[in-house]
Amino acid sequence: MLEELRIENFAVIDRLELRFAPGFNVITGETGAGKSILVDAVELLLGGRADADFIRAGASRSLVEGLIRLQPAAQPALMALLRREELLDADAPRLLTLTRELRRGGRSTARVNGSAVRSDILGEIGQALFDIHGQSEHLSLLRARQHIELLDRYAGLLDAREDLARLVARLTAAQAELSALRADSESLRRRADMLRHEVAEIDAAALKPAEESERLAERNRLANSEQLATLAAEAARLLNGDERGAAPGGVDSLMAVANALRKLAGIDPALAAEYDAAEGLAAASQELALTLARYADDIEYDPARLDELEERLELINTLKRRFQLDSAADILAYGERARRELDGIENSDARLHELGAKAERLLMQIGERCAQLSAARRSAGQRLSAAVLAELKELRMERARFELRLAQAEHPGGCIVGERRYKFDAKGMDDVEFMLAANPGAPLRPLAKVASGGEAARIMLALKRVLTAADQTPVLIFDEVDQGIGGRLGAVVGQKLWSLSGGHQVLCVTHLPQLAAFADLHFCAEKGLAAAQAATRVRELRGEGERAAELAAMLGTAGQAGARELLQAARAWKGG
Repeated sequence: MLEELRIENFAVIDRLELRFAPGFNVITGETGAGKSILVDAVELLLGGRADADFIRAGASRSLVEGLIRLQPAAQPALMALLRREELLDADAPRLLTLTRELRRGGRSTARVNGSAVRSDILGEIGQALFDIHGQSEHLSLLRARQHIELLDRYAGLLDAREDLARLVARLTAAQAELSALRADSESLRRRADMLRHEVAEIDAAALKPAEESERLAERNRLANSEQLATLAAEAARLLNGDERGAAPGGVDSLMAVANALRKLAGIDPALAAEYDAAEGLAAASQELALTLARYADDIEYDPARLDELEERLELINTLKRRFQLDSAADILAYGERARRELDGIENSDARLHELGAKAERLLMQIGERCAQLSAARRSAGQRLSAAVLAELKELRMERARFELRLAQAEHPGGCIVGERRYKFDAKGMDDVEFMLAANPGAPLRPLAKVASGGEAARIMLALKRVLTAADQTPVLIFDEVDQGIGGRLGAVVGQKLWSLSGGHQVLCVTHLPQLAAFADLHFCAEKGLAAAQAATRVRELRGEGERAAELAAMLGTAGQAGARELLQAARAWKGG
């Protein structure tokens, strides 16, 4: 709901702050007082055209700001939009602050919760939250693409539509695969030849995932065998000592150290740990000397094996360069992918047949579901039409005609219904549009081309009354709803508007006291002079006395008796 509206320097408004109620809000006032300017301000806030003429004379900018409280069951599409654009306030996710600012020179800015957005984002939010009756694009009932949504909610068909949408999604996936397979048979043949050659080449190489690193290590040893043998022998000689005994080796020296420490520990047991360490070092050095000697003896130079390793590594490098990969393991993984793709291409004929049969089965199932939806819509449309006509009769449009146009278009690739095929989407095969003939003898025409002025307001009111449970638009704004309506009918309209407020917030600009008497919250617009310039003021009427005075002024009566009777009659009708 719209909780607060703040306006600065907009048309004849210099500064204004209003707090609205959840139910039926009414704005009254003399002609020219600026009541409808409030509706213009809301339209601007919801992405309407930014016209510098709205800026109040003498001001450099105009500002409109609205605070909206989202209901827990806010439309999923709206919440998805807000999350996608990162516009939700984590501390207050159910509050939206919309801001629109106009500046001289034509510049305008739009914000949601303080974040700058494009004006069309405000428009998307506005279409989800507001229906404004007037010269407004926010009137959802005049958008033909919304009619199927309203009818299906009215008829309780949303679950059936979800089932249909799942079937359509399966068909779309099957058809996409079919299209890909049929796209270019010659291209697929060339691709299969290339894959076949690549798989054969990789298979012939008989690679192992870790062999590259293993063969690199072996090649390194063979290429440096002479140096390895020399270094290992030298290290063993240093440990074992010179064969002529000219100099003791490291092993003998460590053993002598251990022997000396053994004797020391016999005198001073405190050196026992040092003796153990020396004995361990002597034993380890002796084992190391043996290992190095064996290593030096085992190394041999094998040029044939080295050539074999070089050839193998060059093969691996060639494959890596060709496939632009980093390792033998990557080459093997690529080979598996190529093999799977090749299998898919070689089996494409069978797959084409399988997918074609699957698509036909799905088209038959979709056709069956679409036919069921059409029958349910046709039945619900008759009930809806009868209910709307009953409402229009109470609104003095008893000679109007209202019907739902339910149309289908044949298509050679469409869903199968009997012997025919029809164009379809996830909502079914029907085009739904509300049709109206407002006057006797007039042909039925699309609602958007017929509705105008106060007549349009009554048509919208009748539809809203019937579709209240189905219509999820939370805020309904009616401007000039009383155009061409007399006082007696005004009470009927007031009753119907108030009854809408059970599931919606309703804001109404009116000249009819009979209608205004049903308000839950009543505002009065007045025009005064501020610094020799006209300025609109809007004040909340508190208590029965203030409301009766305003209704009396609207009735043109000197006393308030008639006004109080209106208030009492409205209160009795509302059950209060």
